[in-house]
Amino acid sequence: MHSAAVLSPALRNSDRPAIPFFPYPQVFLREQEDLVRIFCDVGRRGAFILQHDLTRFEQNLAHFTGARHAVGVANATDGLIIALKAALEAPGRDPLRRDAEIIFCAHTMVATAAAIHFAGCRPVPVECGADHLIDPASVEAAITPRTVALVPTQLNGRTANMEALEQLARRHHLIIVEDAAQALGSRFQGQCAGTFGSAGAISFFPAKLLGCLGDGGAVLSNDRQVAARCFALHDHGRDAAGEVTGWGLNSRLDNLQAAILDFRLARYQAVIERRRALARAYEHRLANVAAVILPPAPDAGDSHFDVYQNYEIEAERRDALRAHLEASGVGTLLPWGGKAVHQFAALGLKAHLPRTESLMAKAVLLPLHAWLTEDEVDRIATAIRGFYGSRP
Repeated sequence: MHSAAVLSPALRNSDRPAIPFFPYPQVFLREQEDLVRIFCDVGRRGAFILQHDLTRFEQNLAHFTGARHAVGVANATDGLIIALKAALEAPGRDPLRRDAEIIFCAHTMVATAAAIHFAGCRPVPVECGADHLIDPASVEAAITPRTVALVPTQLNGRTANMEALEQLARRHHLIIVEDAAQALGSRFQGQCAGTFGSAGAISFFPAKLLGCLGDGGAVLSNDRQVAARCFALHDHGRDAAGEVTGWGLNSRLDNLQAAILDFRLARYQAVIERRRALARAYEHRLANVAAVILPPAPDAGDSHFDVYQNYEIEAERRDALRAHLEASGVGTLLPWGGKAVHQFAALGLKAHLPRTESLMAKAVLLPLHAWLTEDEVDRIATAIRGFYGSRP
């Protein structure tokens, strides 16, 4: 979800301070002194590409997630393409068939399907479940002899039911590669998003939980051979010794961005706890508004540990609610412009997914970021309650 919410003149001119969906300037301003220091340090050393700042960040990222390997890449879409190609080309696998299919959840950014396409496979969209993540039953119904892999999107800071997906993958001899762009630090049954299956891709887009000052991403893997292939693919086909071992891309994480990310990773646990606290605040203030379905609460069940990249609700009369919030000085965002991937006709992904389509007619993202205050959550919730006529 890379598009910024633009405030209308009515919202900007409100007597009360606006609550933007995401305050992009704060990505720099809140740590300006530290970021300038990092920039000067990297610049004075001339440490721009593939320097020790990147190596250190990759090591610390792997340690944080529990992955054996991490490779910094230019962005998460590249990372997902690289992860898919590395997993599909792993030693011992049969050559990729021309009509190979990969299953993914339609409730995701178009980048997920694009990565499957550019990895040489046909994207097959399936339904999401009640938690807005890929539905294992819908996955099983879509498996054919052409299916070679599953790409679950760990969306909104929540990890899918990986136990059910891993069982399906084992039974049908399928690869799992995770789109974990929005889920750094999220866990299912104690295991971090991005560390299931062959590999996973993480995003460091500025609005992500751990963001840099531009595009950035990483690939995680516990498979030594897959990780080595990812490394070669991200640097012109060159292995760790500099030998060209095959065709590759130029998709290296910029060293300056890596230095910034490493600085922020050391403080990342506090960001997660802050987001979970804000999610609890939303839950407390909106739990009895019948016209709104909230995401799972932070303490709902032991299997999931959610980090709340986004706070996605389902709302009756969604568009009217958004207009009311805008008039109240609150910015919101429609996920991907209000369309699931299969609803973009130009992509040719014909599918009938009634649950996902119903969700897309009701889904809206409320502000949730590390700089949001409890008072602002209360103001947002009060506006929502006022729209639906709900009592405090």
